[in-house]
Amino acid sequence: MDDVATPAPAAAPRAGTAPAGAPSPLMQAAQGALNIFIDLGPVAAFMIAFNVARDGANPDQAIFTATGVFMVATVLALAFAFLVQKRLALMPLVSSGFVLVFGALTLSLNDALFIKVQPTIMNTLYAGIILGSLAVGRNVWKVLFGAAFKLPDRVWRILAVRWACFFIFLAVLNEVIWRAPPDAFWLVWWGLDAQTFWANFKFWGVMPLTLAFMVANVPITLKNLGKTDDGAATPAAAAGQAGFEKGPGSPA
Repeated sequence: MDDVATPAPAAAPRAGTAPAGAPSPLMQAAQGALNIFIDLGPVAAFMIAFNVARDGANPDQAIFTATGVFMVATVLALAFAFLVQKRLALMPLVSSGFVLVFGALTLSLNDALFIKVQPTIMNTLYAGIILGSLAVGRNVWKVLFGAAFKLPDRVWRILAVRWACFFIFLAVLNEVIWRAPPDAFWLVWWGLDAQTFWANFKFWGVMPLTLAFMVANVPITLKNLGKTDDGAATPAAAAGQAGFEKGPGSPA
């Protein structure tokens, strides 16, 4: 519910490849789409509120108006998610907490610095948690998404490292964008100041990058869905594919 869409299952498993008790493929796809919609909503509200306020009577207050709208939209998105899914996933809950805490600091101290550094701190924390869990022999990425997928541990490690690197990339990118000098080539090209570019980049830049990164992880997920670390299909996956012609494929 912030600058990075909550990672959704990269693809719905084929029949028989999901662990016992896992949601159906259709339900997984619907939940993934809902998660993306819930993430996009508050960020879109922030961008629209900023642009409307910037063109209004008091443009200097645009960032604070947008922050207030962002906080309200985040709470509404959480409530909607709970009503539809009857639960709150951990990552959207944590992201929302960051938005509310840093948004409150922004408004109470009248300092836009807090809302600007919030994505940097949040994404750095995500990367640190993922890499830290791997360092102690755990994989928090598998803990978070293992109920939706049956994948070999080595693939879970690959996905965890990829997402950690992506979160670090987003943290660095956020700092580069909001701290950009007036003569930065992208500001000159678009004819915008750094704050305006940053407020719009949260939606038009970060969201497409995140969705593209999610899509880029689909192949490794599909290749290894339902497999064990030795490359063999699990009994559930084999049973689910019985009677169907097996297509070519190789481990990632």
